[in-house]
Amino acid sequence: MRDAAFKRLMEFATTDVAKIAISLKEDLVPRKCVCIALLAIFALGTSQSAQAQVTIDVTKVNCDQFVHHKISEPRLIAAWLSGYYNAKRNNRVIDLQTFEENMSKVTNFCSDEKNFKVPVMKAVEQVLGKSK
Repeated sequence: MRDAAFKRLMEFATTDVAKIAISLKEDLVPRKCVCIALLAIFALGTSQSAQAQVTIDVTKVNCDQFVHHKISEPRLIAAWLSGYYNAKRNNRVIDLQTFEENMSKVTNFCSDEKNFKVPVMKAVEQVLGKSK
């Protein structure tokens, strides 16, 4: 059973290190060592990406940056804005259809070149009203 689980783990591994580990003779490298090495490599890769965190002052994000993916994915910023405005209204329910409709409205507003310099938070208030 352990052999089957190990084999499945190795089949799903896609890194070069995993391919090298698979190609090694079982008698040269014990399976436990291969698993530990793979886990260590995956852990190192994960920790390095965690160090690349970026903070964003959403009040300074303008429509141009929002619609042209210059800061982040527009959906991520829209989700944050939705949470911000819903929290201001003490609303803890997410209506996904309304979210999609509101995001579409704000994206359409921000896509107009004359609105590129408008802060996206101001665009939300302008398009959806201050209470949104």
